[in-house]
Amino acid sequence: MEDTRLEPAASSTACAAPAMVDVGEADDWSKELDDAPATARDVSADEASASWPTASQDDTNELRSDLQSLQLESNVSQHVEVDVLKDEVLIESEVAKKRHLNVVFIGHVDAGKSTIGGQILLLSGQVDDRTIQKYEKEAKDKSRESWYMAYIMDTNEEERVKGITVEVGRARFETDNTRFTILDAPGHKSYVPNMISGASQADIGVLVISSRKGEFETGFEKGGQTREHVQLAKTLGVTKLIVVVNKMDEQTVKWSKQRYDEIESKMIPFLRSSGYNVKKDVQFLPISGLLGYNIKTRMDPKACPWWSGPCLFEVLDSVEVPLRDPKGPVRVPVIDKFKDMGTIVMGKIEAGTVYEGNSLLVMPNKVDVKVLAVFCDDVKVNSAGPGENVKVKLAGINDEDISPGFVLSSPVVPVPAVTEFDAQLQILELLDNAIFTAGYKAVLHIHSIVEECEIVDLLEEIDLKKKKDADPKKKPKRKPLFVKNGAVVVCRVQVTNLICVEKFSDFAQLGRFTLRTEGKTIAVGKVVALPAAGSTAFSA
Repeated sequence: MEDTRLEPAASSTACAAPAMVDVGEADDWSKELDDAPATARDVSADEASASWPTASQDDTNELRSDLQSLQLESNVSQHVEVDVLKDEVLIESEVAKKRHLNVVFIGHVDAGKSTIGGQILLLSGQVDDRTIQKYEKEAKDKSRESWYMAYIMDTNEEERVKGITVEVGRARFETDNTRFTILDAPGHKSYVPNMISGASQADIGVLVISSRKGEFETGFEKGGQTREHVQLAKTLGVTKLIVVVNKMDEQTVKWSKQRYDEIESKMIPFLRSSGYNVKKDVQFLPISGLLGYNIKTRMDPKACPWWSGPCLFEVLDSVEVPLRDPKGPVRVPVIDKFKDMGTIVMGKIEAGTVYEGNSLLVMPNKVDVKVLAVFCDDVKVNSAGPGENVKVKLAGINDEDISPGFVLSSPVVPVPAVTEFDAQLQILELLDNAIFTAGYKAVLHIHSIVEECEIVDLLEEIDLKKKKDADPKKKPKRKPLFVKNGAVVVCRVQVTNLICVEKFSDFAQLGRFTLRTEGKTIAVGKVVALPAAGSTAFSA
């Protein structure tokens, strides 16, 4: 039977923990169809002939025959429609049982992130051959034949002309066990804030490295985006990393094991220094994004005899990520909002479960709202749990009163809203070897918040070498006037507007952040202390 999908509005299956829909419901639909009032197509032949003005006997017989045939076709079509509905309700329920993961593609510009994303959508049946042929022609007309696969992800005309991803591209695909949302992050250094936005929503990361001669070196050298993206991903909570060595089919590489081993040997020490457990949390594999090799199916031994490991789909399907509490207090950082017959916000559920009919709180402006509808993958559902990307339709607030960075929160345990917090910072690299002291200003990136901030006080410099041997009962504080590159310091951060954050120890997803200035990441950190309950700032 042809696979026919229900319209989004027809589904009310819960994303978080759906129950199987009884096929008996489809039988009830069938009975309703049989009991429905007669329509024009159900009128008997006798009634039709009686109501016909004047006609010959031949015309009447012909009309009777046509009506009987039409009625037969109608009955058949009704049963076919019911069978399709039965099948689709079961399919919908089975799909909803799958776990959901957000995977962000990161790496240096022109490493092939968008091309791999497009190839995944093609191989998983999300894009048809006619669309691919259209993109091939479009790319050829621009004299960029090898870019056509990236056009699947890069839908903006500016992105297609320049061959550079600007916004975070979004798409969906499925494997046997998992539903994935692809987040295609920009690789150009000018768009790192957009990359941060994408990585902050991700559960796992795919670091794309070009094996082409010279391209890996450019991304990996000081100032290259390969390095910065790895550090940012770790800071933003991407604990599992798949490192794909792309463009292995390129003429300067030709599936060379020597080149693959060279890249792996250089990346492993850097990944360790960035905080990754290479044995447990990192997986390397060679691929060709343009040709689709080793993505959905394993590599042909004839083309690459030295690789016998898994393909990308297998690795993605087997990744284990920490479970989140579906019964905890609701936390949904807002990444976007719009108006469509009401106020709709978009975001990823970091904790708790959002139900249709829920009463929630929009923080930091403390507005009570009611959930009118919840959408997962543009399908209306009864509820959605942690990890799901959702659109939530709200009553009780206008879209002008919501901004990216606001948080949908449980009214019983609301997320803290503050203008100050204490943080532990690791200084990566200050511009022009500047010193980091009170009064230093930067741009704060924490979950979906982008806010200017100021360091108002340095509280303690941490000596990592002595920290392990220190007596826990004696904690001598060394309050510094300034610190330099590589230092770890506890400091007080101040912002102008109220922002929603959590202590890292209580809720890591809303407690880790980065500091950037003049287009460069200068520090990564975590929130270690908040003002007392009911206060937005520390007392003097």
